[in-house]
Amino acid sequence: MARAAVFLYSLGAYAGFLAAFLYLVFFVGDLWVPRSIDTGPASDVVVALVVDLLLISLFGLQHSVMARPAFKHWVTRFLPRAMERSTFVLAATIVLVLLMWQWRPLPLTLWAADGTLAMGLWAIFGLGWGVVLLSTFLINHFDLFGLRQAYLHLVQRPLTPLPFRTTLLYRIVRHPIMLGFLLAFWFTPHMTVGHLLFAVAMTIYILIGVHYEERDLVRSLGTDYVDYRRHTPAFIPGLPGAREDLPVQPARHHHAS
Repeated sequence: MARAAVFLYSLGAYAGFLAAFLYLVFFVGDLWVPRSIDTGPASDVVVALVVDLLLISLFGLQHSVMARPAFKHWVTRFLPRAMERSTFVLAATIVLVLLMWQWRPLPLTLWAADGTLAMGLWAIFGLGWGVVLLSTFLINHFDLFGLRQAYLHLVQRPLTPLPFRTTLLYRIVRHPIMLGFLLAFWFTPHMTVGHLLFAVAMTIYILIGVHYEERDLVRSLGTDYVDYRRHTPAFIPGLPGAREDLPVQPARHHHAS
């Protein structure tokens, strides 16, 4: 495939993701969009539960399967290596758009805050999205979303692995991106049944996803990640690191996420 076409493909996948990510902020916050976590087509409660859980399951399945080394190895039999990450990003965007488009609200209010408390909850909501974005740049934002790979392919430079780094937030917790999502999903001044369902299901997916991701990181990074995992908590600053060590295999450099 022409190098320029690969680069344009990656740019398109990245642009699509940025648009979907921006909409997700307003979707979760129930802010100024026609379809959000609490606004959209009305459905029977059972139908809404089934549809919403299927959508979240599809989201988790796509992320979990396509993030595994075995799938990456398989897909690069058919696509240039430089397209692998952008293909993941494109697939994730499609599934995310489908989730937001087909989400069925369950608008029964569980709690509603106002005044100073509401402002504080909105502040933590915004902080969560800020932590997500900042954390992507603390590793390598453009590698995470496939642009670095496509650019190096375009200019015919080798795709060298990134060194393992633990800067700023990564010195405090192992998964600041996921911590940011948890803050954004849970801290809201208006918690409905549908929002709670979304937050609980996404939290379960995050915990499962991190479980498998850390095993991949230990396989690729070896004792570097084992030591990091032992001394750094997963999500909550100040807590101890992991108590159990994972089996180490020969290390290859990679980055945390």
